[in-house]
Amino acid sequence: MKNSHSASTDKPANGTIKTRDDTNLQFGWFEWLLALGMALTWGSSFLLIDIIIRDAPATFVPFGRSFFGMVALFFVPGSRQKIDRRHQPRLLILGLIWMALPFLLFPLAEQTVASSIAGMMNGALPVGFIGIFLIAAPSVRDGGSADVKGIVYLTLALLCYAVGLNIARPLQAIYSPATLMLRVVALSTLLSAPLGIVALRSTTFSIGMIGATVFLGALGSGFAFLLFGTLLKRTGPVRSMIPTYFTPIVGTFLGVLFNDEKILMLSLVGMLIVIFGAWLTSRPEKAITQ
Repeated sequence: MKNSHSASTDKPANGTIKTRDDTNLQFGWFEWLLALGMALTWGSSFLLIDIIIRDAPATFVPFGRSFFGMVALFFVPGSRQKIDRRHQPRLLILGLIWMALPFLLFPLAEQTVASSIAGMMNGALPVGFIGIFLIAAPSVRDGGSADVKGIVYLTLALLCYAVGLNIARPLQAIYSPATLMLRVVALSTLLSAPLGIVALRSTTFSIGMIGATVFLGALGSGFAFLLFGTLLKRTGPVRSMIPTYFTPIVGTFLGVLFNDEKILMLSLVGMLIVIFGAWLTSRPEKAITQ
């Protein structure tokens, strides 16, 4: 019996798998639980990155979070299944584009951008550059919580996520989320290791930094990506972005609560517009009768 929540796939005679984006799927209680887990872990990641870079160079973050994400996923049942060698090049690209590079760009950005603004911008991913401009422009103009360089880093990171999502989609139709994500985060660990190991020399290993790195890696880069892979496989790429609509709320709340960050009213309005616009893009398409 076919799962009514699964994105549809076609299997041509040559054995390759083609996928169709399915935006007609409603979210059930299980999908909402996945979305909630992702929103909480990804929303808190911006505060955790801010804690880490107080005691470590930004180049340490991608290595640290990838390593602990790899360790966490290694113990997930079924994650160590074999991968076809033909897919190794695509996996290598995913390790770079989907994880290692954006994992570096976010801490670089948060050196000059408040964690709450970074969280807000992450929610702009489904609606593109207009949403990013609505959130970023007031903060850059004010000059207190963001600058142009940091916003560029964040924009590039979001672009990496968008490209990686499309590269990953065909593999999601073949492998389980645990199997795929373990390989990708392992490659991210390998790719980020040279800079990360060098960064250890300039790192102060405080309790806060260590705890934030373990939490960010195991949950934010391990289980959260596993949840995302599961949601992506069940609902397709369009509706799998629903958790990112709520990530700004979590990130903003934590930034204000723990970092005493000041949020401009125009940025809040921009965030609400982004969430509303993203919700509109995710609504199920009405069936067309012949």
